[in-house]
Amino acid sequence: MSSVDFDVVVVGAGVVGLAVARACALAGHRVLVMEQAGRVGTGISARNSEVIHAGLYYPEGSLKATLCVRGREALYEYCRQRGIAQQRCGKLVVATDVSQHEQLEAIFQQGARNGVRDLVWLSGTEVRQLEPEVFCTQAFLSPSTGIIDARAFMTSLVGDLEARGGWVSLQTRFESAERDAAAFRINARSQGEATVVRSRWLINSAGLDAMAVAARVSGLAPQFIPKLYLAKGHYFAVSGRPFKRLVYPLPAAGGLGVHATLQLDGAVRFGPDVEWVDRVDYDVQPGRARLFQAAIRRYWPNLPEGALQPAYAGLRPKISGPGEPAADFRIDGPGEHGIEGLINLLGIESPGLTASLALAEACAALAGLTPPGSLT
Repeated sequence: MSSVDFDVVVVGAGVVGLAVARACALAGHRVLVMEQAGRVGTGISARNSEVIHAGLYYPEGSLKATLCVRGREALYEYCRQRGIAQQRCGKLVVATDVSQHEQLEAIFQQGARNGVRDLVWLSGTEVRQLEPEVFCTQAFLSPSTGIIDARAFMTSLVGDLEARGGWVSLQTRFESAERDAAAFRINARSQGEATVVRSRWLINSAGLDAMAVAARVSGLAPQFIPKLYLAKGHYFAVSGRPFKRLVYPLPAAGGLGVHATLQLDGAVRFGPDVEWVDRVDYDVQPGRARLFQAAIRRYWPNLPEGALQPAYAGLRPKISGPGEPAADFRIDGPGEHGIEGLINLLGIESPGLTASLALAEACAALAGLTPPGSLT
């Protein structure tokens, strides 16, 4: 073992962890990704809507807003360059009652302040000309919203990483880390065997486990580890394709409302809803179809009785709880917690997929591992 085995160890091989590792490897650094599962992207990255968000909902100047807008176009370009399936299908944000128009206007204006310049106001009649099955009293169209094959994107990120000499170590569980003057000593268990590596930088991108990983870094004070709130979201599918675009109602507490998303294979699914839970649980509760049906029929009155079929469920690692304002992404570096060489990525939920390349750039630049520049 050399005095330092790697320049960077990234914990977590979800879409953001892989993007961060790729950015560091492209800058010429020796990079290792530790992933406790048997393949990449099995957590949050595998259980979402696969939507490329425009950047509508987030406070102006927040990391979610700036990195979503910057990452969106970078992601489309990355997919174009590498032939990854994506579709800029557009999204309708709809009000189903006159009482919702003021809130709809607020979202439109928030998007404009965030730099989303292509939004188009539509009347209910104009919406029905575009989407005959959609009922609304007013709406706006977000043409730059789209969908992506997230699995193919992650596979490509792994390819980029490995082409520059980086490694992904699967079935490798991060157990602890402590810092000396030069580097981290990182203890892990790889396929049941204890192993130790030394790295100058440790980047925690462990998603649902990010707070647990942070707690196992020696010397990190508890006040720098926020409480984890798990927001479970169910998805239901229907046969056929009633819409050509994504259809979103107004946001609900903890999420964006039960919306209609398209899949690249032509299927339609609805979700997610928000259920606050205290453990990791991916069971789909068929009884929730009744709640979904009521929400969906506000904008799709012709939803057939019994058409909703359970699809899957996902979890979001929130750092704000029920009734609290939505928290921003946290990229906590040495300037926040005082530990040299450590970056914790916390509360990385939606729009993390869209923002992944921009998050990677910001993280690598914070570490001084690569200057801001081209994301693709």
